[in-house]
Amino acid sequence: MHRTLRTVAVVLSLTTFALACAAGQDSDAEYAARMAAEHEGDEPVAAAAAGDQAAAVATEEVAYWPGTEVEGYLARPAAGAARGGILVIQEWWGLNDNIRTMARRFAEEGYVALAVDLYEGGVAETRDEAMALMGKATEQPGRLEENLRAAHAYLRAAGVDSIGAVGWCFGGGWALRTAILLGDELDAAVVYYGRVVTDDELAAIGAPVLGHFGSEDGGIPIAGVRAFEARMQDLGKEVTVYVYEGADHAFANPSGTRYDAAAAELAWDRTLDFFAAHVGS
Repeated sequence: MHRTLRTVAVVLSLTTFALACAAGQDSDAEYAARMAAEHEGDEPVAAAAAGDQAAAVATEEVAYWPGTEVEGYLARPAAGAARGGILVIQEWWGLNDNIRTMARRFAEEGYVALAVDLYEGGVAETRDEAMALMGKATEQPGRLEENLRAAHAYLRAAGVDSIGAVGWCFGGGWALRTAILLGDELDAAVVYYGRVVTDDELAAIGAPVLGHFGSEDGGIPIAGVRAFEARMQDLGKEVTVYVYEGADHAFANPSGTRYDAAAAELAWDRTLDFFAAHVGS
């Protein structure tokens, strides 16, 4: 029954997406509706399987945005110099244990990883809460941009010479927006099944972009992904897009119902290789 309802929701979402593309616009409300359909039945449980944290890392909560009470989660190698910095951008659930785990995994690889908090303290436990938090956050895109600028400045002040950004779902879209926002100040961006755009603002990107998308993702249709890829190429931007056959939205989240271990592991290896080439070299 749930699968039938989800199928209907995805069909409606695809129809909405097609109409939005025809009009040259994909609204925040339409995007939120598609995400809600994709996350039907999901709960943001802790993802213990995401990494064994075998390497020694140091972690702390840090106030990275001066003048606010916003705190992020900083993970770094416990000893030795860092290879570079990574901005870790949350899924639509918020800065939860799954995202903290991912920050630690990057620290294990030698990076200083700062998991930002775009919801400013809000963390969702249900799909409806996530949709509400995402909707509230996207009402003030300028504040989200200030948040990410502050996080980038914090990592710069921490002494790293190169910085990349990575995000999943809602955060994937904002990883791309961070590349647009920061231009040549960012060294690499990785987008996991995030919202993409095709307009002229892509011209501001100075960093290479890597994208991971699922072929069965009704929230981020592959037609739109290919249009984004083509537009980036037309603009002379460095972009690599992988589509994982049979994988759905959130395929890299082990706490979700559509986790695909094979696709997630391959995407992770490609992400590490990408950051090693552009951030950790």
